[in-house]
Amino acid sequence: MDITLLEVALLLVTGFLAGIINTLAGGGSNLTLPALMVMGMPAEVANATNRVGVAIQGLTAVVGFRKHNKLDTSDTGPILVPTIIGGLLGAAAAAYAPSGWIKPLLLGTMLAMAFIILVKPSIVAPEPGTLSRKVMETPSSWWGLGLAGFYGGFVQAGVGFVLLAALAGTLRYDLVRANALKMLCTLVFTVVALGLFIAEDLVMWGPGLILAFGTMFGANLAVKMAIKAKPETLKWFLFIMTLCGCIAATLSD
Repeated sequence: MDITLLEVALLLVTGFLAGIINTLAGGGSNLTLPALMVMGMPAEVANATNRVGVAIQGLTAVVGFRKHNKLDTSDTGPILVPTIIGGLLGAAAAAYAPSGWIKPLLLGTMLAMAFIILVKPSIVAPEPGTLSRKVMETPSSWWGLGLAGFYGGFVQAGVGFVLLAALAGTLRYDLVRANALKMLCTLVFTVVALGLFIAEDLVMWGPGLILAFGTMFGANLAVKMAIKAKPETLKWFLFIMTLCGCIAATLSD
């Protein structure tokens, strides 16, 4: 695939912005997926290629949060197991399901998250000082993490919102630590999903790696922003990004 200089710039800029948005909230793929499809990629190829950038941004964010001691690794195993299983099932479904299913699922998820944040924000933004829970003590978290993994494997766009709902809502992590764990979960099930997409020969590596370069710098900046931001600021950023996700899902083809 021949890539023009303008397309390179488009991928770098959208990747950079998506890296920031995905690390602090979610929904960055609402920028990168259209950018890939503008280049002429079918929806399923753009969906697969987008995972290259998501994986690199996830790795960058995880390293950054760990460096600042914001990544809680005491319960990562139980958190990752249902997420991986869900991601594997979701990616398998995405490889064979009609692309027309993506928009209704994305829009429904964004509307549900916007409603939750507006009506009961404490679900995704626990009060400071709230003690986090372990997965083994919270059976509902298995379902939440499994569904988040499935959604992420199937759509990717907006998965950060679903993961935050599971991590902050059921396990009661504050938004910074929930974001750190969210990026770890995203990294793991994205790698799983990417493997399946590679096996199906759906990934276009040139655009994917250019996009990944942008997401890497965006994620690195976002980690520094998350560490310094007030919880209230992160909560409102999350709400605004959810509304943007609703608009993007409504306007998408």
